[in-house]
Amino acid sequence: MSEPAINPPKINPGGPLKGRNALVTGASRGIGEAIATRLAMEGANVVVSARTAESGESRLPGTLHDTVERIKQAGGNATFIKADLAQGVERERLVEEAVAAYGPIVILVNNAAITYFMPVTDFPEKRFKLMMEVQVYAPLHLAQLVLPSMRAKKSGWIVNISSGAGIHPKPPYNRRGGGTVYGMCKAALERFTTGLASEVYDEGIAVNVVSPGLVDTPGVAVHGLITEATKDRVQPIKYIAEAVYRLASGDPKTLTGTINYAKPFLKEQGVQPSELVGVQAS
Repeated sequence: MSEPAINPPKINPGGPLKGRNALVTGASRGIGEAIATRLAMEGANVVVSARTAESGESRLPGTLHDTVERIKQAGGNATFIKADLAQGVERERLVEEAVAAYGPIVILVNNAAITYFMPVTDFPEKRFKLMMEVQVYAPLHLAQLVLPSMRAKKSGWIVNISSGAGIHPKPPYNRRGGGTVYGMCKAALERFTTGLASEVYDEGIAVNVVSPGLVDTPGVAVHGLITEATKDRVQPIKYIAEAVYRLASGDPKTLTGTINYAKPFLKEQGVQPSELVGVQAS
């Protein structure tokens, strides 16, 4: 007996996010690209940003141009703005140009990251400061830049992408180390999320975290995080994209200030992740 036909994923121009303008950082590949695609599928106008705009600008596959083309070919609305989030002036320009493209940002997804894995005793100050700038201060600064318009509209959603690395290690301890600074950044990002959520609760703005599981992305491959010991924990990227969409469209009065692990969150919500346009079902 043949399997029932599954309707292919598509863009819904009149979806729940119709008319809402989203900004997704770190969206040239991997998780950011998937998130941007999922938001566009529900009608959002999506601005994607990263340092890699065109082929040849990075040793990793994927570009902002690719992300935008993937969305546009499916019938969605997207544009890209190349920016280095380690620079304050670049963050300001990014928001200015995003607003010029579509209008005030209603959904901000802070996904961009730069990561080095090495023991604390070997960690250079320059790399430490760069990680803190991109993974902690940039989300705070971008929030500062978009919050005035969200407050004016009494409506907004901020979703920060974290990691299980933000959870405190427990015995038996792993002598290898290397992830301490990364975990430190993510723990700070989560505390920023819950604190900001409490500050803007009365203004119709939701602030939440999605913490992905282990996802097969180009960045994960570079760091060699998928091994024989971890391969069974790999999670399809659509789970993270779906969790972000749900948090970027939920009721700010009942769904804010939360730290969510993608797969358990969707199970709790009774939601199955949608396939993404432009990729094969997984």
